[in-house]
Amino acid sequence: PRFLGARFGGFAMANPNDIDADYGRWKTLVPFLYDWFAHHRLMWPSLSCRWGAVLETNEFKHKQRLYLSEQTDGSAQYPNTLVVTNVEVVKRRVAAAEHLTFEEESRSPFVKSWKKIIHPGEVNKIREFESRPGLVVTHTDAPELFVWDTETQPHRKTGPAAASDRREENQTPSKPDLVLTGHAENAEFALAVRGDAFDVASGGKDRNVLLWNVLDHDGGGALGGGPPLIGGSPSLGPRHVFEGHADTVEDVAFHPGSSGRELCSVACDRALLFWDVRAGSKPAHAVLQAHADDLHTVDWSSLDDHFVVTGSADSTVKLWDKRKLTATGDACVVHTFSLHSAGITTVQWCPDQKGVFASGAEDGYLNVWDITKIGKSGRTPEEAKNAPPEIMFQHAGHRTQVSDFQWNPLDPMTIASVSSGDGGNTLQMWRMNDLIYRPENEALAELEKHKAVICGAKIVTGAGETPKNDQEQGGVNNQAERGVPNETQAATPMVE
Repeated sequence: PRFLGARFGGFAMANPNDIDADYGRWKTLVPFLYDWFAHHRLMWPSLSCRWGAVLETNEFKHKQRLYLSEQTDGSAQYPNTLVVTNVEVVKRRVAAAEHLTFEEESRSPFVKSWKKIIHPGEVNKIREFESRPGLVVTHTDAPELFVWDTETQPHRKTGPAAASDRREENQTPSKPDLVLTGHAENAEFALAVRGDAFDVASGGKDRNVLLWNVLDHDGGGALGGGPPLIGGSPSLGPRHVFEGHADTVEDVAFHPGSSGRELCSVACDRALLFWDVRAGSKPAHAVLQAHADDLHTVDWSSLDDHFVVTGSADSTVKLWDKRKLTATGDACVVHTFSLHSAGITTVQWCPDQKGVFASGAEDGYLNVWDITKIGKSGRTPEEAKNAPPEIMFQHAGHRTQVSDFQWNPLDPMTIASVSSGDGGNTLQMWRMNDLIYRPENEALAELEKHKAVICGAKIVTGAGETPKNDQEQGGVNNQAERGVPNETQAATPMVE
């Protein structure tokens, strides 16, 4: 009965082992599946993407910061960079269907580079401080973490533009505003920032989880200077060091309501560990065999702090209930999600809708799940064959592994995702059609209004004319008049 949810939401599951075939089918359905979609070809692979502050807004769209990593060849001409972009996010029910088409090699007019920061090594992970717009922390292949005030950092030229500028001949890395120290070995991927504060958690190859508060430096001077200690930048050691993992820590997540006292971590030892600063340096709870392979990613729900999700190299995602933790934690797994066919790279709870989270994987798919539908009965045999009941949507726009994604905290149900590799190196910003996730009675009522158009019937006015439908007219109003660019038109060149 639910056409979009049952048909389109599960279309990509038909052939999960042939991503190219699914991609072709997916591309033809983009105008039906999405309320808004923008595709942007990147010159270099990107391992991380994060939304920033809204800069300005108008009736039909808003401008927002978006941070990207740029994994280059590391040459003098093309050093690794942290890229600060300004993107235009089109508001709900504004984009017209014909403007959702795109070419794979095109650069989107919605994306414009604003600033580049030459990073000391590859940018593996970016996390933003919501309490201070423009402030981010990054991970690279080093024991240190780097804090950057992107608003005050100078723009650095790279590529041909740098070759013609004598000031950029050396291409030395930019100086971070603060260096976080304490790891004994490289800390490459495990990174989290508590959303409403300045707490930073990190894990590394030293098997430890470290916790800092950047305001500890010089009474908050990390945001405005301090004594230079490392490479001309001030440094700060951790408040807490947690020990308990037996292998490299891959990801960390804060408890959303614990004022930074509680967090969890996952590692290559297959363990999910829970920490509480009040309990000392050892785990408060442990699930020692959480998955059948290395754990890559973890997230703690901000809308229901009982629930945690984990993703593993075993291609599964697991849902855990902290209320069921025992001495070993074996009984606290609620459900296993098994639709992916390769290792999970990222999981994140939706900040707007309780019970909804998404998972990205090496198979190129980004799945959106609804835990309230687990075990749902009354499905048709065709629905049961296509996908499990808890799958809400499957984004098939990336033809290589999904490196990272994030729900937009300032624009409900909007996601930015990046992929890398052959056929990849893409940034996509998208919002699924709300008929897919709205209550069924609301969705059916909405479809009923457009029944004649959906069924292909012609609507004849009193004058005998057949008016164009909304898609043919370019949505509610003409798209060009509203200042919404066509996704296929040439984009403004990226700033070098």
